Amino acid sequence: MRIVLLGATGFLGHRLLPELSAAGYRCTVLSRYLPACRELTIIPGVDLRQADIYDEDQLKMHFDGAAAVINMVGILNESGRKGAGFKRAHVELVEKIIGACRASGVRRLVQVSALNAGKGSSHYLVSKGQAEELIRAADDLNSTIVQPSVIFGDGDSFFNRFASLLKLAPVLPLACPKAKMQPVWVGDVAQAMTLALEDPETFGQTLIMVGPEVFSLRELVEFTAITVGLKRKIMGLPDGLSRLQGRLMDFVPGKPFSSDNYLSLQIDNTSVENSLWRFGIKPHSLKSIVPGYLAGVRRQHHLDEFRKQAGR
Repeated sequence: MRIVLLGATGFLGHRLLPELSAAGYRCTVLSRYLPACRELTIIPGVDLRQADIYDEDQLKMHFDGAAAVINMVGILNESGRKGAGFKRAHVELVEKIIGACRASGVRRLVQVSALNAGKGSSHYLVSKGQAEELIRAADDLNSTIVQPSVIFGDGDSFFNRFASLLKLAPVLPLACPKAKMQPVWVGDVAQAMTLALEDPETFGQTLIMVGPEVFSLRELVEFTAITVGLKRKIMGLPDGLSRLQGRLMDFVPGKPFSSDNYLSLQIDNTSVENSLWRFGIKPHSLKSIVPGYLAGVRRQHHLDEFRKQAGR
């Protein structure tokens, strides 16, 4: 069976593609810039194709003959502040994918969304919810929506980013320190998605994927500091200063934090329901996974300290 994947060159895709390959699927990965993801070609059955994913005619051409489409395209921030970037990536693209699926005869669609999609006032969550509405309205397709909490694993942009920030200064001013999260391991998400792909019982359903434990954002950052061997003071900011930090960071290149992130964090990223169990998957705890891949950060920190001492 051949599957076409959009957004598979990112963090989740790097874990999902080996799972799909091991299960015997042939994977066509669409990307606008192939040199940045050549490493994916070492995975058996993976075919990289250059494409403008916002061109519906190109999507149709690549979808022809495929049995399923998986869309993992998503952004956490946009270059502007009015939501146009989120709408393009999350809503307009899904409209084109649905149109291309219909035109090419593909009926199976798996959409990676987000926990709390459609809730709150952030452009991120609102646009994710609008995309889900489009998919549910396309009742001629056998669609499944995946709603994961924060996904962690080797190469993630969550624990690795905080580890980098913590190395910079002895005090970290942390916005929204009480925000609740239920991080889920990327390996569990990838395994569940692979199992769901040909499971007709998942057609028309939303699969919520969360980890086994709930943490505050402060607890996660403190855990990161301990794991990489850094003694740091985490200064939790009150709501007003958290909002202000988001506004100021809107103008920082790369947007490590933003007003939209602040709005997303106003809703706890947790769930009592967990679809991982229906696939026989026992969610992995972050404490059993994260230390393994942050070990390199810890070793580098010790090496840096040794060099400082030696240079005195």
